[in-house]
Amino acid sequence: MTLLLLLILLFHAAEAKGQWQLLHKNIGIVAMHMQLLHNDRVIIFDRTDFGLSNLTLPDGRCRNNPNELVVKRDCTAHSIEYDVAANTFRALFVQTNVWCSSGSVSPDGTLVQTGGFNDGYRAVRTFTPCRSCDWAEVQHGLAAQRWYATNHILPDGRQIIIGGRRQFNYEFYPKTQAKNTYSLPFLAQTNDANAENNLYPFVFLNVDGNLFIFANNRAILFDYNKNSVVRTYPQIPGGDPRCYPSTGSAVLLPLREPNVEAEVLICGGAPRGAFRNTLSGKFVGALRTCARIKITDPKANWVMETMPGARVMSDMVLLPNGDVLIVNGAAVGTAGWELGRNPVLNPFLYKPNKRVGMRFEVQNPSHIPRMYHSGAVLLRDGRVLLAGSNPHTYYNFTKVLFPTELRLEAFSPWYLEPGFSNVRPAIVSPASQTKLKYGQTLRLRFKVSATLVGDSVSVTMLAPPFNTHSFSMNQRLLVLKPHHLSGVGESTHEVEVTAPASAVLAPPGFYLLFVVHQEVPSHGIWVQMV
Repeated sequence: MTLLLLLILLFHAAEAKGQWQLLHKNIGIVAMHMQLLHNDRVIIFDRTDFGLSNLTLPDGRCRNNPNELVVKRDCTAHSIEYDVAANTFRALFVQTNVWCSSGSVSPDGTLVQTGGFNDGYRAVRTFTPCRSCDWAEVQHGLAAQRWYATNHILPDGRQIIIGGRRQFNYEFYPKTQAKNTYSLPFLAQTNDANAENNLYPFVFLNVDGNLFIFANNRAILFDYNKNSVVRTYPQIPGGDPRCYPSTGSAVLLPLREPNVEAEVLICGGAPRGAFRNTLSGKFVGALRTCARIKITDPKANWVMETMPGARVMSDMVLLPNGDVLIVNGAAVGTAGWELGRNPVLNPFLYKPNKRVGMRFEVQNPSHIPRMYHSGAVLLRDGRVLLAGSNPHTYYNFTKVLFPTELRLEAFSPWYLEPGFSNVRPAIVSPASQTKLKYGQTLRLRFKVSATLVGDSVSVTMLAPPFNTHSFSMNQRLLVLKPHHLSGVGESTHEVEVTAPASAVLAPPGFYLLFVVHQEVPSHGIWVQMV
């Protein structure tokens, strides 16, 4: 009977292609940057020099900024806090320009957001989760101007800030008495004249404590403590660029304990020369390839795969069951003002554990083009929140190919469809916001109404990322292998797992914890690694 149920489930999973829901027709601002916080609110912000937004600041508040390039007295908001459970949002106040900035969440759950443009080049902004909190700003909090940089949380709780336009170096935050910036020649070596193609580099913390840094079409393993390159990886076959403005996307595939190996997947982008061609009005088709590499392999090489279609400016979202959702973007052109064409409305689902050639599945389409300056983040209930798209220098709603997009929507992957409710776990304990120590034994109780298939149960931990410009910084999913599973009551079970052994595997901070049964995840609970 269990085998029959499993076969039926697999059949329904193959037929299910996800569902779309419009949440708001107008949130007032463009979602250029997004971050889910541990109070189930999503912080969203665009840039201050788009001009006036469509959302007025409350209580007659206005932003007076003589350094602003567009509107020096602005009574509209450029950031919001979205309450997932209530499906409401409130305006937030940001003073300096956050255009094309970066960020990560500190171990205590505070969003630390860095850089931007003009008066925001060296600014640091923090947002502490609470019902009435707003942005706090530290002027000159950075040692160098950071525009199109990448951040990553480190095992000691600091964040490293890498690169940015004309910045071939890195620095750390919070600041100490140590040297402010450190040279990173790799960023200069990957800088294409008149195109760059190395902005928003793809950065991942490897399981050995070093950083995997990918820029343009190649990567290094980097010891940031010693400021030294540990190894150089082969160039991606074909040599086409994958970083901004030839914007592909990248993800660190799930880390599976106990024998943890690390793999990186990079998908889409634009052919070499495409950016300069689009500037002269010649639009070139995007890349259809993905490249996958096991970065812990001493003889690591890229394995090429082919997507169902070409994509540029797409987002890659890790789902709780370890699959990857590829969503948003275009099939022609590059990132940049008015430089994308042919929006791709169908997400692709990538299943890392299937064999090559069987990993991609086309999902149901949205009806909203999400082009340049759009984004996507996973929510605690397993949905994916999508917003943004503005390929114009200002808000522009008429007489353009792709009007400024202020609608907010959610994509529900196949596992949220009603047909899977009987196999979907529901976590009973521990309570959300539980603190976990490294190496701690954790017992989770959960309910499943159908017959439990014991060898299909796993526990996953996901670090919610900072999403902007088709890259989700700090996105990380760990798969914890059960070492004891038992029934403790009617339809109630207890699974025992061990928390990650070190901060190298799971840097300190808040994670979403899921129980997964037959590839169907529960709603998550928040846990904090301390």
